[in-house]
Amino acid sequence: MMMYIGPQPELRTISLELLAKKNVAIKVADLNRLFDGYCHERVTLNPNLLFDCSELDLPGRPQSPKLVPPLQVPKRRMDTNEGRATLLHSLAHIEFNAMNLALDAIWRFPNMPESYYRDWLTVAKEEAYHFSLINEHMQTYGFLYGDFPAHNSLWEMVERTSDSVIARMALVPRTMEARGLDAVPGIRDRFKQVKDLRAVEILEIILKDEIGHVLIGNSWFNFLCDRDHISPVTTYKALARKYGAPTLRGPFNIEARMQAGFTAQEMNLLGLM
Repeated sequence: MMMYIGPQPELRTISLELLAKKNVAIKVADLNRLFDGYCHERVTLNPNLLFDCSELDLPGRPQSPKLVPPLQVPKRRMDTNEGRATLLHSLAHIEFNAMNLALDAIWRFPNMPESYYRDWLTVAKEEAYHFSLINEHMQTYGFLYGDFPAHNSLWEMVERTSDSVIARMALVPRTMEARGLDAVPGIRDRFKQVKDLRAVEILEIILKDEIGHVLIGNSWFNFLCDRDHISPVTTYKALARKYGAPTLRGPFNIEARMQAGFTAQEMNLLGLM
């Protein structure tokens, strides 16, 4: 368990320490404690700190699951307990990576407003909650996180955008994570068909929270564009080309995307409507 000893702990420093932790249960527990400490002003913030993490293996992850190319991840059939658990496992892996990417956004990018760091700490806590919900439910099928292979596409985009906060905001929350807004309703309906009502309930929680997470990414992307007096649409297209973002493919959850801060004009210009 993380202990606060000596000088008052600092948010970005601890976020980097948590990102490097390999044990998932300890990472989640310590993240909840960090969130509580920051909210109660037991943890400070220094937005000017720079870090040397060259000797750290980031992100810290357990030995399992084995990471494989996306096409080698097992098929997610719904007619067996193992098939349903496989789908839940893929969701748990997304939430685990999302927790890590939020921690990465906190320590990696200096000199942002205090509310930026508070927003991403909130995201990290909620992603940890989602992971815990899914992992607990997977146990009803007889499986745990790590029991199936997984792919690493989300974290690969995190690594590609490690040199630019505006690229990170453009291409991780509002591109990679926004795809979840499109996918979750269909996954929810698959579990509804097999009458797994707990999975349906969890997915409803995730969809509601993920709208908020994408909205945070949109808000900070637009903040950075306004600060630099650049067009959000033109900038997004340029960043997507530069960093090799995946092509956006429908169907799109237009209602959820609009709740998450995408405007109708922007979605039209990007070919989403």
